[in-house]
Amino acid sequence: MRNGGPAEELFRSLGLDSASARKRLEASGRRGKPGRNEELAYTSHAKRLIEAASKEARESGTGLSAEHLLVAALQEQKGTTARILADAGVSAERARDAVYQTLESKAPDEPRRRPAAGRSSRRPSWRLVLLLAVPGSILLQYVFHAPALAVFVTACLGVLPLAGYMGEATEHLAHRTGPTIGGLLNATFGNAAELIISIVALQAGLVSLVKASITGSILGNLLLILGLSFVAGGLKRSELRFNRTSAGMSAGMLTLAVVALVLPALFHAVHPEAAARLSELRMSEAVAVILILTYGFSLLFSLKTHRRLFNADAGPTEGPAWGVGKAILVLALATVGVAVESELLVHAVTEAGHTLGLTEAFLGLIIIPIIGNAAEHATAVVVAGKGKMDLALQIALGSSTQIALLVAPLLVFCGLVMGQHMDLVFTPFEVMALGLATIVTAIITLDGESHWFEGVQLLAVYGMVAVGAFFLV
Repeated sequence: MRNGGPAEELFRSLGLDSASARKRLEASGRRGKPGRNEELAYTSHAKRLIEAASKEARESGTGLSAEHLLVAALQEQKGTTARILADAGVSAERARDAVYQTLESKAPDEPRRRPAAGRSSRRPSWRLVLLLAVPGSILLQYVFHAPALAVFVTACLGVLPLAGYMGEATEHLAHRTGPTIGGLLNATFGNAAELIISIVALQAGLVSLVKASITGSILGNLLLILGLSFVAGGLKRSELRFNRTSAGMSAGMLTLAVVALVLPALFHAVHPEAAARLSELRMSEAVAVILILTYGFSLLFSLKTHRRLFNADAGPTEGPAWGVGKAILVLALATVGVAVESELLVHAVTEAGHTLGLTEAFLGLIIIPIIGNAAEHATAVVVAGKGKMDLALQIALGSSTQIALLVAPLLVFCGLVMGQHMDLVFTPFEVMALGLATIVTAIITLDGESHWFEGVQLLAVYGMVAVGAFFLV
């Protein structure tokens, strides 16, 4: 922005006020006030932009320049630069093309790597195909009266695209509302599909399945998705770095969740008599209140009072941002669709499990969590492959803490309303698996560094848990 630099020239060529743009950029990158030497203290996010610019220069085979930093800023669709352009009605693609033209004019004989055009328009095609499973499952159940296994499989396939649309609509709403409200929206709808499936199962009286799915969702995020993210990120990089503060906070909250599950289990072991069931339920309700309050304070800590420690970017939206009306409509329709598919899935799950020879514990711990969180899991692995490890950990660890501290307590009170005995007394296998997974994840992530082999180790632990669940009666 200084001395006629590329950003100033770009904004002027696009008809924007370069002075106001410079103020917004400096305000977003400044952690504190400049000292006497007038040097800025940059946030870790600004430093990541510089690292991305250095990578851009290395891959293009040229020296680092201000244009590379500008390209890195433009590639962040929710960054300050992108917001400046969006407010003026200018697309980031148009701005990037202008910068690349400048780079090519400086060295016309050197090849330049540009972002592939039109890729985002092809990515959602798999969802459009899988959406056919939604009417297909309804027809199989109510018209053809097909076997439960066929209904279960098609209902699972139908949940996948609907959960993806719910997540995408939430991201676009967050893009429109700003980081604080956006964070609350992500916290509210991040595991909506999983919550809806659990509520329907709870209404059907499948309390054990609901408990197993809670534990399975946490284990899936901690071991399967985090492991796949480390492997995907480490394929092209020898070392992965991420925010230690965020990882440490997630590890602490998951430890809190383990304590919340251990205490009711200990009470059940000490008082196994049937007369103590009401006390277990009341204890679970009290613990659920504490967990929800703790989760609320964690949002206040990470989104408001200590937001500077995290600097977590929201996931980029594909293509132009949706309007609020479209995002709300898509979110509402997808939510209704997930509710319908969950009804079919839950009513077919028991018979389908018997047909496949799978126990309720395996279905709850492994199958249903993968289905309910597939879209979010895929996003974490994809962004990890692009080197955005902070965002991948935010998805994996954030989803785990959300399930443990928000979804599970909410299901306790849903059971109270429905007349179901939904408590927090989990089986010893579930409690031990969750405790061991938390310990392993904390050991791997607390140093803020990782590599692909640590991802393999997490996947190995998940594989052993899956084997144990398969043989668990």
